[in-house]
Amino acid sequence: MEQSVCSRPQAMLDAPMSYCPGCGHATMHRIIAEVLVELGIRERTIGIAPVGCAVTAYDFVDIDWTEAAHGRPPAVATGIKRVRPQNIVFTYQGDGDLASIGMAEIIHAANRGEQFCVFFINNTVYAMTQGQMAPTTLAGQRTTTSPRGRDVATMGHPIRVCELLDTLQAPAFLARTTITSPRLVRRTKELVRKCFRYQMDGVGFTLLEILSPCPTYWRMTPVECLRHIDEKLVETFPLGVLRDAADPDAVDYAGADNQEETAR
Repeated sequence: MEQSVCSRPQAMLDAPMSYCPGCGHATMHRIIAEVLVELGIRERTIGIAPVGCAVTAYDFVDIDWTEAAHGRPPAVATGIKRVRPQNIVFTYQGDGDLASIGMAEIIHAANRGEQFCVFFINNTVYAMTQGQMAPTTLAGQRTTTSPRGRDVATMGHPIRVCELLDTLQAPAFLARTTITSPRLVRRTKELVRKCFRYQMDGVGFTLLEILSPCPTYWRMTPVECLRHIDEKLVETFPLGVLRDAADPDAVDYAGADNQEETAR
């Protein structure tokens, strides 16, 4: 007799995933869908998706969505949340969208302490447009526009968004996580839940960065991608909570803690 041990979250549409095999977007869609249902906020949540791989999020998560021009989700989220403060509002953005084209938008929204959540998917490349170098591309990483590897002398260093926003006074919650193991998937879900809870309680602006695999443009297998995140990406983008205004004791952004988090 067969017994179901896993089911599709109520907030996920019954549609085949269009992402490349091993892409992290599918995992993040499920996490967000589960949390929205568990918190009972699905019916009043509005998501903003930009141009990029994130643009198809509304094909899978069954909530109200609006699309924004490339890099502009924080501006759209600001308008929606101010006009409809009773709604739960979040942006779902990639690194090219948020850290390059939309850098001004995210900095000013964070600096104003806007009352919405940002889920920042960092896979270190422009994935939808054939794998060009992004602001978060690692030093030495090869992409279609840096075929010899990112040269920091001429192309600059990878931008650490969480650390950059941590210089501002207004953000309430800033953290970086990943989804390379079941334990870290559970940890990521806890942080997603915290972001939504803080918006529900009016705590302030929250941003959660997720280090995510891109097998197609990293030219790796899905398993190799997970290892690459654990061994390479976390050196440039350490895991941890940088700021937690509602619970300062929860801040664990320290080298020893991050190494332990990755090693488990």
